[in-house]
Amino acid sequence: MRIRQRFLAAILFVVVIFLGGSSCQKPPLGSLQKARDAVKEAAHAGALRYAENNYRRAQELVKKGWLEMARQNARLAPFRDYKKADSILVLASQAAGEATQISRDLIRNLDSLARNERHNLQIELQNWREALDGSLENIQAEKYWAAAFLALDISDGLIRNGECEEAMDAVRKGRESLRQLEDAVADYINDQARKIAAWRQWVRETLADSRAEGTHAVIIDKSSHKAYLINEGELVRSFECELGYNSAHQKLFSGDGATPEGLYKVTKIKNNSRFHRALLLNYPNQMDLNRFKNNKARGIISRHARIGALIEIHGEGGKNKDWTDGCIALTNEDIDHLLKYVSIGTPVTIVRKSDQWP
Repeated sequence: MRIRQRFLAAILFVVVIFLGGSSCQKPPLGSLQKARDAVKEAAHAGALRYAENNYRRAQELVKKGWLEMARQNARLAPFRDYKKADSILVLASQAAGEATQISRDLIRNLDSLARNERHNLQIELQNWREALDGSLENIQAEKYWAAAFLALDISDGLIRNGECEEAMDAVRKGRESLRQLEDAVADYINDQARKIAAWRQWVRETLADSRAEGTHAVIIDKSSHKAYLINEGELVRSFECELGYNSAHQKLFSGDGATPEGLYKVTKIKNNSRFHRALLLNYPNQMDLNRFKNNKARGIISRHARIGALIEIHGEGGKNKDWTDGCIALTNEDIDHLLKYVSIGTPVTIVRKSDQWP
């Protein structure tokens, strides 16, 4: 019996030695490291955001391959087989590589799309800038333009940082601001269309009265930034003028930056104004008071608003922009010339647009 046991032990020893020598597999540590590196590269490429399914699959395969390798490590050396673990880790590398490629392709496409969208927004902004520069100052429109320009600037920074989707979101916000700008301009054009007949009538009446009475008058055309000196119904001279910083609109209340539109008269001549020299107008007149009261009743302006006063034609102009709080500014030389012909009681008609005369 002892001889038999020794014989079997010897045979088992020989088999173990034989199998161990013929199945000396090493764990696929290289495949594991390669798979892990591929997953890291995919993460760096943005796969978690742009190719999440592929990225998650690669992670699971790395984990599965590592567990399979660990399971084989727990077996006796002669019985270890790392082929399955190696195959799983190869699949993990492939999945990670696909995630990387998908992410890079998508980011490249998004970058191109974002740059194109930003370029189109920039062109639209430039076109609107030219349109706004060629018209009266419209605070509301300018506010929307500034918001769109800020969105353009933000999108530029996001594109540079590779955040293309966020950049396109910024561009979309910029376009929304431009839509609001377009609505503001449309409202302005509609308002102008409703009032143009009244402005024409004011100009005709001013010319007719000047002609009939043989007197001087002043007509301010806000759109052309011109002050016209009239005598006996005929144009004597025109002057460049500057207006309130919100010149596109009728004045509604104190502090709105708008130059009023209406039929006024000179009530006082100031030879020592802080703006060189000045002609004080009778703003607010009865028409202004009625409009102010009606706008308050309709809730168009705050019930705490004041109507304002001290609207003048004064000097210190020549800045080539609308900058006053609502007054009309001429150069000092031009106001000196105008004062040679204007006196207390001289009519001053202010219209937003005079499309017939002068």
